[in-house]
Amino acid sequence: MKNLLIPVFIFLTINYSNSQDFDFGKVSKAELQEKFHPIDSSASAAILFRNEEISFSFSENLGFIQQRMIHMRIKVYNKDGFNWANEKVSLYKGDPNLSEKIKGIKGYTYNIEGGKIKKDKLKGDAIFDESSNELYNIRSFIMPNVKEGSVLEYTYIIATQSPFIDDLNLQFSIPTNKLEVRVATPQYYNYNKILNPKASFLPKMRESTKDKRIARTTRKVSEIGSGSGTMLSSSYDTSNTDYKENIVSFSEENIPALRAESYADALNNYKAKLSMELAAILDENNIVRQSFSKTWEKVSKSIYENSDFGGQLNRTTFFKNDVEEVLKDIEGDIQKIFLIESLVKSKVKWNGVYGKYAQNGIRNAYKEGEGNVADINLLVTAILRSQGFNANPVLVSTRRNGIPLFPTREGFNYVICMVELGNNYMLIDSTEPFSSNNILPSRVLNWKGRVFANDGSSSWVNLLSNEPSVESTMLNATINEDLLAKGTVRQVKKSHVALNYRKKYTGVSSEDHVKGIEANKGDLVVSDLIFQNDKDIYQPIRLSYKYELSDGIDDIGGNLYFNPMFFLGVKENPFKLKERTYPIDFIVPFKDKYLINIALPDNYKVESLPEPLAMEFKGGESKFVYIAEKNGKYLQIKVELNIVNPIVQPADYNDFKIFFEKTIEKQAEQIVLSRIE
Repeated sequence: MKNLLIPVFIFLTINYSNSQDFDFGKVSKAELQEKFHPIDSSASAAILFRNEEISFSFSENLGFIQQRMIHMRIKVYNKDGFNWANEKVSLYKGDPNLSEKIKGIKGYTYNIEGGKIKKDKLKGDAIFDESSNELYNIRSFIMPNVKEGSVLEYTYIIATQSPFIDDLNLQFSIPTNKLEVRVATPQYYNYNKILNPKASFLPKMRESTKDKRIARTTRKVSEIGSGSGTMLSSSYDTSNTDYKENIVSFSEENIPALRAESYADALNNYKAKLSMELAAILDENNIVRQSFSKTWEKVSKSIYENSDFGGQLNRTTFFKNDVEEVLKDIEGDIQKIFLIESLVKSKVKWNGVYGKYAQNGIRNAYKEGEGNVADINLLVTAILRSQGFNANPVLVSTRRNGIPLFPTREGFNYVICMVELGNNYMLIDSTEPFSSNNILPSRVLNWKGRVFANDGSSSWVNLLSNEPSVESTMLNATINEDLLAKGTVRQVKKSHVALNYRKKYTGVSSEDHVKGIEANKGDLVVSDLIFQNDKDIYQPIRLSYKYELSDGIDDIGGNLYFNPMFFLGVKENPFKLKERTYPIDFIVPFKDKYLINIALPDNYKVESLPEPLAMEFKGGESKFVYIAEKNGKYLQIKVELNIVNPIVQPADYNDFKIFFEKTIEKQAEQIVLSRIE
């Protein structure tokens, strides 16, 4: 009988969605009673059914109207899945003629109470508008009475006169049992269809056509009779236009979750999705009436010519006096750039809003002291240009926004500044108080950016720095008779590790800073903390403190056992999966260096030291060195982990996992001291 259970379970799992009724409102007790997902037991929620249909209907007054219908049914297994009860819908408003409107919002939350299905209706007071930016409004709604075990179901329609189609998501952060997608477009709209080539899940796209007809009615007015007996008569003529409807559809089951993995921050780059680029509008004879096929040069030019982008760069009079005062008697270009960047950071604070177009305008942002990303970084660019620097804006798609699959204005959502000095260049993001030239916040470090020259031409520029982020640590230790390890730690942090440390601890009280250092390090007590260059972003951070560690040494049979790295180093391998779906992405190259000096306690000698180790991964893309040696009355340990290439592809995951595991095992090896008789 045990053998019979296996194929039955597999059959039920594979055909799980086939037995369901997905008509709106037809939620079953079986769905409500399900305690965990049958395939992915770790899922906090699952999409039981998603149906997305895009269609175009013809209006004699307006032409083709696009309607996008969404129907979602979601199972919530535990509290971690409650966030799926909050739906946010972005509605384009950048062009009034192409704006999006939402209608027909309807939803219910289903629970079992007293053995019966109870449903709670989504009411109007749970539907509201959130803060918006220059291009989008956000309509949100929150499903009522959500509990562990609830099933949520909602539907809505987005209508617009725009022929442009937003990306269709075919994968989500939770598993999807059943997905139905259908896009029906008139033959007059020609689209390029692109599935994300980086996605690990590749759905099957089906294409077909369907005959459609547009019926037009025309009223004709004519005169009957003559003279005073003339009368008006009306009649109606009907004409038909036949055309083809091009249909793209997907029908998929058991779609795996797009689940976060260690060091894989930019998941949108790997999501299964369909992008539909409007290439052209055709006439009834299939001749191109209007072309939309774009190159990156055309996209860049259209953005640059916008008054809220390129138009901002010529507004220079309002900051003239302040800049002249700041740069008075300053000769060096690097120092001038630094002072201009510092001026903007002191004058304008980032309001947290992304965008490639200025929200308030650089003049208003400067006077009011607040602005979005474009306000701030276009302002930096304008000031640098006014002082004769070859400074240009750079369009960026942030890590969470993904990488655009084809040339499109909407593929960019951020702008930074680039300054060229001879054959070198600097990248500046003045929204981040602790960033410096070429040390950009991680949200920006996504592939390449598009830089605009003063004449409107554009080209790609690499955003990723080859300079490693370096953290150097020196630890001195003595061992007391009561087995207390104590000593000093000195650290130097450079580049991105310094940026991240400043963001975390600058302005934090010494008490809270000490607690942060002590956290998750056993019985560690830190004192006399000194934090230098916390605000001087052009200098490395220098950190020093005294410590006492009471649980770092064991006395076993008269011998002393201890890990010479004490509370330093990596304790656990973050790479635990058997297989990797997405690349490991450390974002930037980095180097961790440790130099540890331990004074031998009196009356003890070295019984054993860890053997030296030097190893490489993939021809030097990552390196590790460990050396432990005795030098007179001292033990000296040198450890260095160097990640030269911050991207590890899934095909290399197992080899890198083994490499990284060995570095952790080596750092965990112990020294043994024996008593001198």
